[in-house]
Amino acid sequence: MLVPSLEKNTGIILAENGESKINTSIHMLFMKFDIATVWINADKIVVDIQLAKKWHLSYFPKAPAQYVLETHVDHLQDFHIGDKISFSNEK
Repeated sequence: MLVPSLEKNTGIILAENGESKINTSIHMLFMKFDIATVWINADKIVVDIQLAKKWHLSYFPKAPAQYVLETHVDHLQDFHIGDKISFSNEK
């Protein structure tokens, strides 16, 4: 939140204990740049994608999600609703 920009191949995955629209909502207050936001459910299916604009009050997924991926805006087109996602540390 307090960094001037996000490097192209970086991001963060936020994980909740279960699926929710409210608990996986984000805000962009105090952000200095836009981010690509990808909401993923417990089955690792993309349920929503959004370009989150800096200083926007809040974003909620269209469907309940368990994971939120926040990454560089250049990756927004890399994801589509319905895509199956895997995490690299999974076996």
